[in-house]
Amino acid sequence: MDLLTAPLGDLLAQASQLVREAAAGRVLERATEHELARQVSAIGDLARLTEALLVDAVGEITRRSEHGCRDDFMTSHLGCRNVTELVENLTRMDARTATRLQRAAKAVRPEVSTTTGEVLDAAFPQVRSAMLDGVVGVDGVLAICDPLQASSPRIAPSARRHAEEIVVAEARGEGPHGAPPASAGILRVHAQAWALALDADGAEPRERAALRARGLTLGTATPTGVPIRGTLLPEVAAQLQTIFDAHLAPKVTFDDPTATYEDGEPLLTTEDTRTRAQKQHDVLAAALNVAASSGLLPTIGGHAPTLVVSVTAEDLESGRGYAHVQGCEQPVTVSLARHVACAGTIQRVTSRDDGRIIRIDVRDRVFNRYQRRAIALRDGGCVIPGCGVPASWCEIHHVTEHAGGGPTHTDNGVPWEAKRTYVCETEGAGHGGKAEDGADGGLAGGVVCADQQRSGRVGEGSGSAGERLPCPGRGVGVAGGAGVSGERYVGV
Repeated sequence: MDLLTAPLGDLLAQASQLVREAAAGRVLERATEHELARQVSAIGDLARLTEALLVDAVGEITRRSEHGCRDDFMTSHLGCRNVTELVENLTRMDARTATRLQRAAKAVRPEVSTTTGEVLDAAFPQVRSAMLDGVVGVDGVLAICDPLQASSPRIAPSARRHAEEIVVAEARGEGPHGAPPASAGILRVHAQAWALALDADGAEPRERAALRARGLTLGTATPTGVPIRGTLLPEVAAQLQTIFDAHLAPKVTFDDPTATYEDGEPLLTTEDTRTRAQKQHDVLAAALNVAASSGLLPTIGGHAPTLVVSVTAEDLESGRGYAHVQGCEQPVTVSLARHVACAGTIQRVTSRDDGRIIRIDVRDRVFNRYQRRAIALRDGGCVIPGCGVPASWCEIHHVTEHAGGGPTHTDNGVPWEAKRTYVCETEGAGHGGKAEDGADGGLAGGVVCADQQRSGRVGEGSGSAGERLPCPGRGVGVAGGAGVSGERYVGV
């Protein structure tokens, strides 16, 4: 006997008419701020009541699909593998939402005895009552039940019921402090606080579970990158987040928007167009570079962990083709080989067509540790205005490239934030394209002064050797250089 389809059909027709009339009459746009707030609150009340009925319905589907023979399951009768797939098909929700509904139903729906058919109490009866009253929805149910359920084996049932009662009172706005009804996020904080206070074992069980669940896996390389997945320990995630925050914290700059060149043209300014996720990726790459060069990691063959990138001389000269990273099946661009070569050691290997190596040539073109210290003491950090990254996190780059005859000398080196180098190589110098006279106007491993770029004389200046020249909007140049060319060799 169908007792719900007809009433639900009537409610659906009324709701559909209401939505159409509100959209046609632009009711929400015409409302005042207080009226709109009341309307949104009423819509939330309706949504929570709808979720309450949906949680009970999903709980009943689960009950009919978990006991007895699989052929007798409701999911099997309707051609689905499990409850999640059936709920997805019936409600058009995604799998995550369907799973959350099942968790909520398990927490608040009364159980039915399989032997006597007797209706048993729900695991969290106070939360169920609040759900049926429209006080909490699925988010609120899980916010209260998840922390208390996780600690239930170590908490006395009476203590857990007392904690549940107090948190539900906060949800109804009837808490001891007279606060208004709490949101799901606040309810989770309350529930977690009670779970921690009542759990005699403290955080040790969760720590043991976290140690078992920890892991990090690199996926199969694809043309767009290598996926990464896993679970970090809380303290490891906190440390990584601290590194992110240190690099991504907003920097205060004092650029003059009215500043111009002598001919009246506006100064070039910087603009970082990377997303936050891309910035975090670049910060992680910089941290890995620092760790690999620290000398504290285990060695491989007596040497520090080294990234090896190989490219043929023809591809490197033409700028087209592919390079190959040792340990990665997917080919990479030649610009990546140039980037690695900019701060790495060059090892030129000549081989015949049959693969036999006939000559090995090593060029020492990397700033040594003494030069790095001197440059770090002189510049203090990344030369990009407003960057603020310390010198220890930077790569030391030639202003006049080594391949173009630039010496590996402190006068020709500046600290450059590692994470910005590849972006500058691929996107150009502030996105100003090519400089005149055929010089490369990009920031590919060198420092391009904005006023010098306009004249096409990159790296040249009137100061003495080693004098730092301020570059409006980009960084500093070093006087006496001959220019930044695009040539590089494979880096090891």
